[in-house]
Amino acid sequence: MCRKLETLDSLGRSNLHRSCRCAGVFGHLSDSFLGRKGSLQVACFLSAIFGLLTALSPNYWAYAALRLLTGFSTGSVGLCSFVLATEPIGPSRRGAAGMSTFYFFSGGIAALAGVAALFQSSWRALYVFTSLPSLAFALAVLPFVSESPRWFLVRHRAHDALRVLRDIASKNGRVFPDGVTLKLDDDVEEDDENVDKNNKVEEQERNSASDSSILDVFRSRTTRARLVLSVLINLLCSVVYYGLSLNVVNLKTNLYVSVAINSLAEMPAYLLTALLLDRFGRKPLGIGTMLLSGAFCIAGSLIVPGAGAGGAMRIVRMGCGVVGIFGMAATYNLLFIYTAELFPTVVRNAALGCTSQASQMGAILAPLVVVLGERVPFAVFGVSGIVGGLLVFYLPETMNKPLYDTMAGLEEGEKTVLK
Repeated sequence: MCRKLETLDSLGRSNLHRSCRCAGVFGHLSDSFLGRKGSLQVACFLSAIFGLLTALSPNYWAYAALRLLTGFSTGSVGLCSFVLATEPIGPSRRGAAGMSTFYFFSGGIAALAGVAALFQSSWRALYVFTSLPSLAFALAVLPFVSESPRWFLVRHRAHDALRVLRDIASKNGRVFPDGVTLKLDDDVEEDDENVDKNNKVEEQERNSASDSSILDVFRSRTTRARLVLSVLINLLCSVVYYGLSLNVVNLKTNLYVSVAINSLAEMPAYLLTALLLDRFGRKPLGIGTMLLSGAFCIAGSLIVPGAGAGGAMRIVRMGCGVVGIFGMAATYNLLFIYTAELFPTVVRNAALGCTSQASQMGAILAPLVVVLGERVPFAVFGVSGIVGGLLVFYLPETMNKPLYDTMAGLEEGEKTVLK
């Protein structure tokens, strides 16, 4: 079992997500001076460098250390790129745009299985080949990608934010109106007689907005509750998602084919979620997909293959697992969009970093559940899915709501909704 899990890790799925446990570091940097684009560039370069150095490992300890460093950087690539891709999108298209990013992830894992099959005789060549795309992306693609206009705005660089928006409008064949100004969502119009009086207060608020950190999330009652719930939900979702994914090692089929099929099987879940996300909302869909996965996992735990119908019952149990991972794959990626919308721009990446770390704690626990036997893992996955779905009840709906920029703006916006 251990050898099979190591082989699966070499295919990238387990290692890639496990590496997000240090995503909180890049999440903070992305919210601070480096920005979304700068953090993504650093993460890509580090991922490529450490990956290439891994191919030169002289011994096991050097290999292990370099894999740790590779995980530190690789896990942050997806986090930074997701936020950079979705922040400029408006509420009506944000869900579909966010879900579309995950097709590339599943397609990449499926392609990686084919690449790994070609390099079975040389793991060093495999590491070289799989490290080059990150370097190519940093050199050939990122220079043409704009920084997030929202990040420019919270850093009080409204001129740069307007420049990016004009560029986006031009590339879309639209005309950006003249005379448009940008303000943070907690900025208020002041009477002339109050301007001098409030200058110092305004400056302090602006500085605090640009220097916010994960500590500010815990200081606010609203965001503190959201973060705790998001962490727990992501942890439970990850236990189920990775636990069901790791079951490919027990299918006694070709490992590379199983990983490829498993990755491609997730794509219908992304499509269905994208179609329903803006119709039913984040909250109902999150509850539904988690409960769907949990219910089928519970059903799988109750199936006991008999002496005569053992083969048929195993197929039914496998079907329960397929539906289970279908539902949880939809939830896993929906949570990225949901979490990004729950927190303001100044702490969005830091909050996503925390939830990503929670997900990877679930990924660490998943193999320990898988080795418990045939029925117990399904029971654990079922309970985790159901409890996670119930926890989503306590999160607010974010569909068609604005992405807030500051903590004060979020608090004020929530008060308005309650009124």
